[in-house]
Amino acid sequence: MNPKDFADILEQGIDPGQTTGDLQPPPREALQTVQSGSKKASVVAVKAGAAGKPAWLKVRLPTGEPYQKIRNLMQSQDLHTVCESAACPNRGECWSRSTATFMILGNICTRSCGFCNVITGRPTELDLDEPRRVADAVESMGLEYVVITSVNRDELEDGGAAIWAETIRSVRLRSPQTKIEVLIPDFCGKKDPLKTVIAARPDVLNHNIETVERLYPKVRPQGRFSLSLDLLRQAHEAGLTSKSGMMVGLGESDDEVIQVLQQLKAVNVDLVTIGQYMRPTLKHLQVERFVIPETFDYYREAGLSMGFKNVFSGPLVRSSYHAEEQALEVLDISTAKL
Repeated sequence: MNPKDFADILEQGIDPGQTTGDLQPPPREALQTVQSGSKKASVVAVKAGAAGKPAWLKVRLPTGEPYQKIRNLMQSQDLHTVCESAACPNRGECWSRSTATFMILGNICTRSCGFCNVITGRPTELDLDEPRRVADAVESMGLEYVVITSVNRDELEDGGAAIWAETIRSVRLRSPQTKIEVLIPDFCGKKDPLKTVIAARPDVLNHNIETVERLYPKVRPQGRFSLSLDLLRQAHEAGLTSKSGMMVGLGESDDEVIQVLQQLKAVNVDLVTIGQYMRPTLKHLQVERFVIPETFDYYREAGLSMGFKNVFSGPLVRSSYHAEEQALEVLDISTAKL
């Protein structure tokens, strides 16, 4: 079943029992239209919970000893996590599992993407000791799999690539058993910075496509869709496991989501994540629709049928969400170590 047919079923109230294909919408009596801001969302969804959000977007508040332990460790090492800086809804779950995504190169980004909660501005320093402290924290936590990301540092000639490479090498030296996934910026399309990161040989190179090409001017005004695809192509050609992610709910159509999957497959991306966009503050882009879980299932099935090695697709999925599980088969990580 293609996504347009699925949307028609939801909007017209056709009896699910009369449809064909593997994807089955929820019972009609369980559905209602979800309101997003002042506009009516373009999908029908399971009844919304508090604050107008669907019930499936409810998350537990961050609590527990493992959560506090990670928070204290990050503060003592003067380190940042994207979990906090980007207000990730999965922070409580991930930190309670003693996993976190490190964010290097400071916590001030030179770009102003319409969806992102990280502070925008002009960074004032370059912390050359940061790679050592990240390696210390990874070793202290005993991580078998670590995800590292960064802000954009467009004011630097190399975009921070030297710090990226040194961080990878430092973690590798201190924790040789740890698998390393990096979620990198586009380095303004410059070849040399990307080569510097690739030469450090992370296990997984992730770069998020974020959204469909049509929406780039409002979602990623300083980015270019074609540059991101080319970066992912180069990662594959260098022999690295490549990964990319996107958000839905920003105004894209389901057909456009499928098109992006096809474009990612064309540059041989291995792993894909798809999740619901959730507005961090009123200053950020409005949520145009809340995509129902069954549609996320459709995206996953479509991606797997295209030949991706793994597709994580769900309302609360983020780039680094259960990253070690997604990479498991590709990297042949022992389940006993996770």
